[in-house]
Amino acid sequence: MEAVKSLTAEIKSRGQLTIPKKIRKLGYLEEGQIVSMIPVGDSVIITPRRLELEEARGELRRLLKGSGLSLEDLLSGLGEEREGLYRKAYGKKSR
Repeated sequence: MEAVKSLTAEIKSRGQLTIPKKIRKLGYLEEGQIVSMIPVGDSVIITPRRLELEEARGELRRLLKGSGLSLEDLLSGLGEEREGLYRKAYGKKSR
């Protein structure tokens, strides 16, 4: 998957979220397709097919190993990314 800058989307009142077209295209996500959502720390992985827990863990291990990052590095980086998005959206530091 090609690198993409962070994109934002709004969760609507009924919990609906529109995945930006660029992300849908890169992730081969199509209308009507069932996706799985896997919570990881304070983030969520959306995948176009149902992953069994062990398969998901294996995939995460491969991604981490390939990137040279530890799980802690990944999770702290997500926190920093979220903080930057919050500041950009609201102009202040998050709670």
